[in-house]
Amino acid sequence: MKVMTPIDRITLLLTGLLAAYQVVVGVSDKDPLALVSYTVAFGVLLVAGLLLIILGFSILDAPSVAAVSSLIPLALSLGLITEHVPSAKVPYLVFAVLGFIAIVLAKFISAEKVGVLVLALVHGISGLVIFILPLFLSLQGTTPNRFVFVGVGGGLIGIGGILFSFLKTGNPLLDKKTIYRLLPGLLLMMTASFVWGFTAV
Repeated sequence: MKVMTPIDRITLLLTGLLAAYQVVVGVSDKDPLALVSYTVAFGVLLVAGLLLIILGFSILDAPSVAAVSSLIPLALSLGLITEHVPSAKVPYLVFAVLGFIAIVLAKFISAEKVGVLVLALVHGISGLVIFILPLFLSLQGTTPNRFVFVGVGGGLIGIGGILFSFLKTGNPLLDKKTIYRLLPGLLLMMTASFVWGFTAV
């Protein structure tokens, strides 16, 4: 297990501060469901960063962490759909709720590989929404160009999801220590991209 360095802790602290800023400042004047969704996403990100600082990388091995962390892409993508594609709000809310329930059940009841498959499927769909929708809206001129950085953040969260999915299946793209070494920087870049993109709208 990789030992968390002071640089890792500082990076995670900056991530937490950015997430806290987005919760306090960046999610006002939204549709109530979008407001709740964004608050949940960045709130979970804030708590995850603080827990990593306090407990270290070993917390990532707990089954509950994968289930709770799935709230980040699910809630964020739900907020984007609610705000920018309101006609799809209800069906996507149903998907998000059922997807989270499926992840929890698969993690605590089913075999490990089934849990990874369900997690990858739900993360994949929500990650694509976060990545593609801001790009489409920016190119269409519906939102300012800087909103594209929300999609960049979605791409980064997708990279992290892929790395951890392959790690859990026993066929890692990178060794565990390397993934944990990259994680704090990846989380900071992802959160910074989200905050920078959301300040455009």
